[in-house]
Amino acid sequence: MEFVCKSEDFKLFGGAQEDGCSSLSAESLRRCFDSPNVGFAILDSQLRYVAINNALASLNGHPPEAHLGKTVRDILGDAAEAIESAAQNVLLTGKAMWFEFAFKLTTRTEMGYWLISLLPIRDSEEKVCQVAAVIVEVTEQKKLQETSNANFHPDERLEALLEFSGRMISTLDDEELLPAVSVFVKQVVPHDFSSIALYDKNIQRLRVHPLYNSFRLESNDIIVAASDAAYGPTFLHGEVRLHDHESLEASESATIEAFLRAGFQSLCLLPLISRTGTLGTLSFGRKEDKAFAPDEIPFLKQVAAQVTLALDNAAAYREIKELTQKLNKEKLFLQDEVRSAHGFEDIIGESPALQRVLAQVHTVASSDATVLILGETGTGKELIARAIHRLSSRKEANFIKLNCAAIPTGLQESELFGHEKGAFTGAISQKIGRLELADKGTLFLDEVGEIPLELQPKLLRVLQDQEFERLGSTRTTRVDIRLIAATNRDLAKSVNAHEFRSDLFYRLHVFPVRLPALRERSKDIPLLVRYFVQKFAKRMNKQIEAIPEEAMRALQTWIWPGNVRELENFMERSVILTQGSTLSIPLAELRTEIDTHPRDATLEALEREHILRVLRETGGVIAGMHGAAARLGMKRTTLQSRMQKLGITREEYQN
Repeated sequence: MEFVCKSEDFKLFGGAQEDGCSSLSAESLRRCFDSPNVGFAILDSQLRYVAINNALASLNGHPPEAHLGKTVRDILGDAAEAIESAAQNVLLTGKAMWFEFAFKLTTRTEMGYWLISLLPIRDSEEKVCQVAAVIVEVTEQKKLQETSNANFHPDERLEALLEFSGRMISTLDDEELLPAVSVFVKQVVPHDFSSIALYDKNIQRLRVHPLYNSFRLESNDIIVAASDAAYGPTFLHGEVRLHDHESLEASESATIEAFLRAGFQSLCLLPLISRTGTLGTLSFGRKEDKAFAPDEIPFLKQVAAQVTLALDNAAAYREIKELTQKLNKEKLFLQDEVRSAHGFEDIIGESPALQRVLAQVHTVASSDATVLILGETGTGKELIARAIHRLSSRKEANFIKLNCAAIPTGLQESELFGHEKGAFTGAISQKIGRLELADKGTLFLDEVGEIPLELQPKLLRVLQDQEFERLGSTRTTRVDIRLIAATNRDLAKSVNAHEFRSDLFYRLHVFPVRLPALRERSKDIPLLVRYFVQKFAKRMNKQIEAIPEEAMRALQTWIWPGNVRELENFMERSVILTQGSTLSIPLAELRTEIDTHPRDATLEALEREHILRVLRETGGVIAGMHGAAARLGMKRTTLQSRMQKLGITREEYQN
């Protein structure tokens, strides 16, 4: 039977939380329907079959199609009474129920035993509208109870199997999984030692995790080859293996030698086979020789099947969780990009200096070469980076940015490469780094000169090999990214001063693009002024129709140390001050700078005086919304760097 369901149509609950319920993923639902060992059905509020898998249809003795639209009583007759009562209770209370069911089906000649879990399905309004039934046959286990020499009470074993059956269909976290399996196998199988060996695709070997150990083996977690003499036949060929003392003695496996030295005489290995292949092996050991009887194998296989389903479900939950985290992270980045004000929506200007830059952008965009954008603060380096991305073959993928100057040094590695849970104090969950988010797309590193020396070799490795490890992980992650870096620092000088690695500099310097300062493209100032005036006037609901010629000449004469960003801030202030239809520009701010300097004054001297004047106006406050850095259109760190370079002291601007 083919079953098709949409995860958004319902939410399925099972397991224990504060309200007695926990979410079951759509992938887990699919696995339950596909399982050959677990019966699964969905009943509507009238207890009619909405869907049923092949396993349960076979148990009932009718094809799947014959169930649809029929009630439980139509199919099971008098046997439906207990199920009907329990299902009605689930519909009424919204709480799951687990119970044992015994009945002689019309298709069988003897009594059968079943473990049944009934779970509520809620609609979009959180009302219980359907019931899911998970059914596991335990007839063979019941028979074995009568002959088993186990010290466990039969009811305790069945109760443990029922409890684990309920828990295995809930979303178990990795940290909860192995302890839950350990408790389960201790309750249902008498043994002195148990372990689970899981295949790790990253290292192509088996990782052996002890579950229960009454003695002390020489090693807790063991890594062995998939072809190991102990685990290989079971893992590679799906064979159940029973070993007594004699066969253990004959084995050449170092693992079995350690097993013997610990005092164990019997070993049983069972394969953990899922729909996607063999996950690993489940092992039980006992101190007595020849302790595993052949008639015990069917029950042990059932235990292995339960463990396999739990592992399969946990893997699906882990994959869904990782994908959800990545999608949520990408969503946050995309929302942030939408909210960000980039200063201007497109590249504006007609000057020869700007046209040369745009020609370089068109030349390099079609390649995957690393681009290094150089220029003073406020010249539009991010805008050029976005233009390169839009013109490249990666334009449909993500454009992820990271401002290296805005993140504390200690957190840059985590932001860039990501980290695993527990990698450092405060790492309470796994974090996906910007590199993974930019996979198949473009990563833009702004202020790349601020990356600390100790982190630069890892970035160099990404550029050379396209691979890295998350912080706290040994797993290598491969990415396909195009890197664009930007800086307002002279990286060559930083290399000479041993503040930046030369090999990383040469790797970044594949295709440098140098952006002209605004004073080098004065022809573009009128275009930019008109654009910003229209932008802010529309936002403030003002009608500005004219810009005085005198004001425009003054704007073209000024050196704009903060470049386009400073011009934008100045235009916003001018629009705020404008009361009529003619733009009111505070020319006094510019005249003060122009008139107080001789015409042959250097640009550096003009910039120094301009910064000093703003510092005096802000009372020496550099950071914050009303600080000097904001008024100048610079970052705080950039302003402090310029002040140091220009020799500006505190005494000069503080009275």
